[in-house]
Amino acid sequence: MPRILKQDAQKMLGKVPNEYAFKCCDGRILTDMVELGAGLGTMSDAVFAYHVNEAKNDFTSWVRHILKDEKLASDLHKANSRKQAADRVAERLEILKRALK
Repeated sequence: MPRILKQDAQKMLGKVPNEYAFKCCDGRILTDMVELGAGLGTMSDAVFAYHVNEAKNDFTSWVRHILKDEKLASDLHKANSRKQAADRVAERLEILKRALK
């Protein structure tokens, strides 16, 4: 696995400007990867299904294009459930936090 540079980890973990925040259909607003992980852990399966279905995967798109984390985007694309997606985010957070040390 390629080593993650500290400055890249900082960017991926940082808050995004308000205009790039993820707006969930239930009204919650996510501005960084930590909030994404918490949101996936607490949102209903119905909210998850609204954002992730055969037609789209909003979380994958946001992570890829806004947070600029291709690895996590790929992992989220493969996740088959809200729980799996939350677990992938938690795993990625741990890796990125270690890169900051």
